Amino acid sequence: MNNLLRSVVLGGLFGVAFNRPSPAQDFPADPAPAELRLATWNLEWFFDANPADNPSKLAREQAPPDGAAWKWKYEAVAAAIASMQPTAIALQEIEGKGVLHQLAKQLKDAHQLSYRIAFVEGFDGSTEQDVGILFQNGCVEYARREQNQRMFDSREFYNLSKHLFAHFAWDTGKHTEELTMLTVHLRARAEAAQERIKQSRLTHYMLRDRLLRGENVVVLGDMNVESQVDVAMHPDDGIESLTGRATPEQGDDLIDLHLRLAPEKRRTHLVLDKQFDRILVSRSMMEDDPAIRDWVFTRIEVLPDLVIRGEDPVDDHWDRRYSKPAAQREPSDHFPVMATFQLR
Repeated sequence: MNNLLRSVVLGGLFGVAFNRPSPAQDFPADPAPAELRLATWNLEWFFDANPADNPSKLAREQAPPDGAAWKWKYEAVAAAIASMQPTAIALQEIEGKGVLHQLAKQLKDAHQLSYRIAFVEGFDGSTEQDVGILFQNGCVEYARREQNQRMFDSREFYNLSKHLFAHFAWDTGKHTEELTMLTVHLRARAEAAQERIKQSRLTHYMLRDRLLRGENVVVLGDMNVESQVDVAMHPDDGIESLTGRATPEQGDDLIDLHLRLAPEKRRTHLVLDKQFDRILVSRSMMEDDPAIRDWVFTRIEVLPDLVIRGEDPVDDHWDRRYSKPAAQREPSDHFPVMATFQLR
């Protein structure tokens, strides 16, 4: 008889009262913050300085040259995140769970901010880049999702090698408000448009039922789309499929919050005049339902001031990423993007 069974039997024989888990309803969701801040940031090769665990030659070449450079990198990134104080931030181009632990530790030690980690390893073997999420509270589940064989055989889709679903639940005092958050890092460059469109189609397909049910959904990350939101007519290179505008139904559409930015505020890349980094939300995140307390969009920001340090960052960032004086280095070649929602 094992110890657990023996304890149960003896407890029954001698009338010992064992503690049992309370019913689930005794443990409500985390209290909902009055202001929900969701951010995304591509951290540009957020890899530590240990090349021993990087089979990829490219990953070894792009990692920091030494421990001092890595320390500067994660400290600079933590300082930027601390100034934003997002409820949850989706991060791209990370090496893995270890660098997220280092970042969370720095946020705690240097800025007294507590973040937990959501991470599931992807399978981009050529770069070894991955995605992850840091969150303050509310996350109850996170996972990857894959195609089934019929989807694969249809050739309608292209695998998402770097993505992460996170499900959040918050107690508003009257009900539980839930949110599905998906971060992606799609195929880059104009010549990869067809693969990116198929990845976008897959992303939207995975969320379509939730959107049609009117659930809260946010898709954010480095979309790598070449098209600008201020161009009226352009061929789809991913964003049309991502938002659902390529499907006949309107109830499954996502709203690109970049449309709420002034044209001069839309650039998200340090070197290239591109709008790669986007936040897309369901209509339920935009409209105030007077019958319940729910999230309502208030603003979106691109935050270049958290990245730009030197006088001429565009000219020398890629060539002198770690060789410039620390005070002039940029922590990434992407700008953070953050959307804010009020609980009303």
